[in-house]
Amino acid sequence: MSDMTESTRPYRSELRRRQAAETRRRVVEAAAELFSRQGYQATTFAQLATAAGVSVETVQRHGPKSALLQAALELVSFGVEGETDLLATDLGKAMLQVSGTAELAALIGDAMLAINAPSAGLWVAVASAAQGDEELRGYYAANLALLRRQVEHVFHVFAERGWLRADVPFDDLVEAFCVITSVEAYVRFVRLDGKPDDTYAAFVARTVGETILSPPLRSSPASG
Repeated sequence: MSDMTESTRPYRSELRRRQAAETRRRVVEAAAELFSRQGYQATTFAQLATAAGVSVETVQRHGPKSALLQAALELVSFGVEGETDLLATDLGKAMLQVSGTAELAALIGDAMLAINAPSAGLWVAVASAAQGDEELRGYYAANLALLRRQVEHVFHVFAERGWLRADVPFDDLVEAFCVITSVEAYVRFVRLDGKPDDTYAAFVARTVGETILSPPLRSSPASG
């Protein structure tokens, strides 16, 4: 009997861990959907509980709302909660496997569409709520700084591979990339101007390729 009890403990512990993780994900996904659709201030714990299919008390254990907003933004933008090294993600690994800057530019265009399209509403909610909430204002600023550090980290690798323009200061290249690929640029391009997603991806690829990345290497003419 004791052997059976001992053998079932790891299983039960792992089951509880998976159930807790699944509950956490449902709560955070509900936060992402409601904050994006109706705003941060208008969303209540009761609404979050209904959307996640759990009790209000369960949602509050994962709160406060500001923490849920932060977790939702991380999950929607990067697929995981917490700070993540971009080069360790599938996107980062793909970037390091490209054959040249033309392929890299196209990959960046598609990647920014995949990141910005689902997270735009949530970023707008954060920016709006931050105007009247000091805690969220600090969080918003910290996230922008984090994104810039991620770009700097990736760009140092690009520079080592000769993929960045050499005639423009490094900091200017980082700043240009942050502006071109920002959620605000996506919102203006797609949601306000009404341009298609594939046009946005092509715009990002072309602009990054022309202003940030080094020109593709040209093959020398064949000798006659």
